[in-house]
This record gives sequence, structure tokens and C-alpha cells, in this order.
Amino acid sequence: MNSFLSKFHEFQKTKWFDLFCYVWTATLSFLAFSPFYLSHLVWISPFGLFWITHKYSGQYKKLFLHGLLFGIAFYVIAFHWIYHMAVVFGNFPGPIAVIILILAGVLFGAKFPIFLISYSFLSRRINRHSIWVAGFCGLASDMIAPQLFPWYWGNLIAGNILLAQTVEISGVYGLSFLVFVVSYTLFETNLLHLPEILRSKEKTLHFAKFWALPFALLLAFWVVGTGLYFKWKDVKPAKTLEVLVVQPDAPLSFRDGRSVRESIELLMGRIDQLTDAAIRQKGKNPDMIVLPEAGIPFFSAHKTPITTSTVRMYWERFDSLMFLFANRYKANVFFNEIDAGFKKKSSGREYLRYYNNNVMYDQNGERREAYQKQYLVLFGEYMPFEFMYDISPQTGRFEPGESFRLIPYYNSEGAPKLPLPLGWDDTESLSLEAIRKYYEPAKTSISESGSLLPLICYEVILPEFVRKFRDSGNPDFIANLTNDKWYGTTTESDQHFELGRLRSIEWRKWMVRSTNSGISGFVDHLGRFVPGKSTGLMKAETTWEQIQVIPSSPTFYVRFGNLVPWIMLLLTSIYYVNLLIAQLRGQKTITR
Repeated sequence: MNSFLSKFHEFQKTKWFDLFCYVWTATLSFLAFSPFYLSHLVWISPFGLFWITHKYSGQYKKLFLHGLLFGIAFYVIAFHWIYHMAVVFGNFPGPIAVIILILAGVLFGAKFPIFLISYSFLSRRINRHSIWVAGFCGLASDMIAPQLFPWYWGNLIAGNILLAQTVEISGVYGLSFLVFVVSYTLFETNLLHLPEILRSKEKTLHFAKFWALPFALLLAFWVVGTGLYFKWKDVKPAKTLEVLVVQPDAPLSFRDGRSVRESIELLMGRIDQLTDAAIRQKGKNPDMIVLPEAGIPFFSAHKTPITTSTVRMYWERFDSLMFLFANRYKANVFFNEIDAGFKKKSSGREYLRYYNNNVMYDQNGERREAYQKQYLVLFGEYMPFEFMYDISPQTGRFEPGESFRLIPYYNSEGAPKLPLPLGWDDTESLSLEAIRKYYEPAKTSISESGSLLPLICYEVILPEFVRKFRDSGNPDFIANLTNDKWYGTTTESDQHFELGRLRSIEWRKWMVRSTNSGISGFVDHLGRFVPGKSTGLMKAETTWEQIQVIPSSPTFYVRFGNLVPWIMLLLTSIYYVNLLIAQLRGQKTITR
């Protein structure tokens, strides 16, 4: 064992060891995350960061450079799907896609250099409380670093369902602090010599003192998480809803020469068949049918002068099918579309903007509230620089929405005698007006039943953004409509679903996730994926679940956000500043 440690110390002096550190942290972090869920690896994944800070202590320029390399390694290994997105979504050639992946690691892996520099500085200047310094720097780097696809160290341990419950109070950042405190304790504890330590009373006492704080912190998280789990586990729902999710596997684009009309008509027929087959198999109508983002791509069901004349996106047959679903099954229909409008009160084309919309139709097929996506996807819905549109002309020019209103859904009162059902094929010969007249006898009285929190794609992984809906009321559940097909069969869809899962714990609400090509599914209010109800990738299928409306008031996190982590940062900063000031005064006294 001593021989191994000696060789390892020699290896640490080489440049190859630096590369080993990058790969160590990136690979173990990746494996701790979805879809692998080896969350126990998160406790040792930061070791690469600690090794580098010890090796280059005080050499801040080198630490900054190593931080950038950590970011690149992490993005290349864990977020390799950015390359796939750049090629398929942005239509960039392979070499440029590689550059984009590397630049993403440099620009959005800032948490790594921030941690290395701050930890090296504080540990050198303070020279004590090293465990708390590690936790403080890990937390700070997570909270202040800009990110393209936001993930936090706490996300890597949230696979532990009991520890994950604590995000109701501290948010995911609280788990980030825990990760670094425990990880650094393990790093500084040479467990290879544990038998020797236990044979020596002096070493055993030192070991016990060293582990006292991190063990107490881990125990506190575990106890609180366990308490919250059992608090919410057996809560009786206020009501239940039957929700059908349709995953149509719609095409992305038509660069291969396929007929747009033929492909979209086949898609619409497939959606009709999938929906009808699922309902027939279940033997009852759902309360809500949920279609994904871009489930019917390129078109709008919103009939306005702009969508019919200016940009001609409105398609009556699209509108007709949504109307048919609502009336045929007397269900709410929640779906996604492209909308358009003028940013200013002007008809000038320069003010024309596109919007990514979620829309609700009630059981009579009447269009109700709509939500416009606010967080747009880089390289897909907008470009950071105008010249980049020439490189990737298919990238949309979308405008973010501004409203944080919840979307109401409805009850249909009475049991009308429905006429023989019409289907997709009938929309070719019948106008929407004719279909409306056909279903006029089936019209029922509608009343508002509740509301849902609408999120489109990327928005679900942004906890601070989702909190902004709190002023609109207390939703019954969360609905996330997304399109992950751009990422193929990579791990992106698993990671996306996992990152969004914590919103269910923060809000104590069920989540319905409807995607174009997978993974669609459901998450309960404890943050557990509903087993057997997740769809596959690149498949057209449906999934159905009776979701629960949990009678919960806004949680601590929803009301106060990251208050606990910010208090920890503030108090710790004050403490460290006072220590540094005292040191400076001491140095001046010695100089005199």
C-alpha cells in the first residue's frame, strides 16, 4: 500500500496527472447523474478539483486555466450531446460543432475556475476551517456561475430520494454545500489507514473531531429529508385527474426532400390513431390530453390576421383536430403551437415576432389561455449574433413571452349524447365551421376546475425562474411540454427529465412531462418517477396516469427561494472578511 501511495505521489508531479484530474471529476460526475444514478460517486468526484488546488496552490493564473480545462472536460463527457444539437438543431458542420462544444465548456463551465481560485485563496489566507471553506466555495461557485444547461453539484446527489426532499427548504444549492463538505472530509481522511487510526487513541480522537462537523451536517440533511419524505408520503390528494400523454415522434425538418404536406398529414393521422387507441384500451375518457412541444411542428392553431395572412402559419386542419379531441372525448386538450405577432403597434415586417406557445382547449373545443415560452434555446430559437443566422438559416427568430399566469383547465358538466365521432380524415372534406356545427348538440356547460403551471422545454430546469409563477396562485400540477428529438438517443433527455424532477419536490406537485420523441412520463410530489409510465426514445407512443392534486400550500422554497443558501454565504463571507482583516492588522503590527 505504501508503495502504491509513493507511486501516486510521483504521478501527481506530472502533467498527465492534471489530465487524470479533469477526467476523474468529469467522468464520476457524469456517472453520478442520470441515467446512471450512481449518486454515491458524487462524494469523490470533486477530488480532481482538490488535487489541482493543492498542486497549484496560490498560482491563480494556472488555476484559472485548469478551471477552464475542467469545464471543457465536463462538457465533452457529460454534455457531449451539445455536439449532436449543434449538428442537427443548428445545422453546423462537424468541426464547427466541436468548437461550439469546447466553447460551451469554456464559457459555461465557469464554476470550475471560480471554485479553484476562491478555494485556493481562502484556504491559504485563513489556514483553518478547510472543510467549511470547501463547502462555501462549492456553494458560491454553483450560485454565481453562468450556465448554458444549468446543473448543480446538488443535482448529482438528488438521486438519493431522501436527501432530495431537502430541496423543499434549501433548494438544490443546499445539497451542493453538503457535497463539498463531505467530499473534502473524505479527501483529507486517508481511509486506507483506517485500521491503523482505530488502533491509536490519539489518531482515533483526531479522526472523530475531524468528522464531527461533516457527519453532523450529513445526519441533519438525512433526518430532515426522511422527515419530509414521510410527512408527504401518505398525504391524501384533493382530487385526481386522468391524464393521457401523446408522444407523436414528429419530424424535425425536411432537408432530405420529403414532402412537407405528406409527412405532416401522416403525423396528424398517427396522433389521431395513438390517441384513439389509448382511450379505447383504457375504456374511458381522460380528463386531459397533453401533446408535446413541436408535436405538430411549423404550424399554428391560432387564427389571427397575422397567422392567416402575414405569415400563413395557421392551418385549419390542425385547429380542427384539437377541436375534435376536445369534443370527441370531452377532455381538456393542452398542446403546443407556433404563434406570431407584432412587437409594437405596427404592421412593419421588422416588428414581426414568433412565439412558442402552450394552449388549452376546453371540453367544447374553445380556445382558452395560452402561455408563451420565455427562456429560449440558444442555436435553436435564437442566435446570439446576427451573422450566425447566415451560418444556420433554419434557426428561428423567436421572441420571449412575459406572462407568468397559470393555465386554467375545466370541468364539463352533464353527460351529453355524442354524435358519431369524426376523425382526422374527416377534416380533409369538412371545414372547421362544419365540424363545429356537427358537434353543436354535444356542447356542455363548462366550469373552471383548477390550474396548471405551464413550462416549455428548458424552463423546467430553472428553479429560480419557475418560482416566478408563485404570484399567480397555487397550481394543481406542473406540465412540461418539450422537444428533445434534436439530441437523438444521447443522455440529454434523461438529464433534462432528472433536472426538472426537483421542481415537483420544491412545489410538492405532480409533474406531467410530454415530449415529442421521449422521454415522456410522470413525477409525483415526492420527486419519484412513476414506474412503468416513462416512454422510450425515438418512438411514437402514449402513456396514461391518474395524477394526484396534492393539497399543499406554497413550500418554504417557493416562498423564499434560495434564502437559506444566501444566508449561509453571507454569514460565512462576514466571518472570513473579519478573519482576513484581523490578519492584515496583525501583519501591520509586526511590521511596525
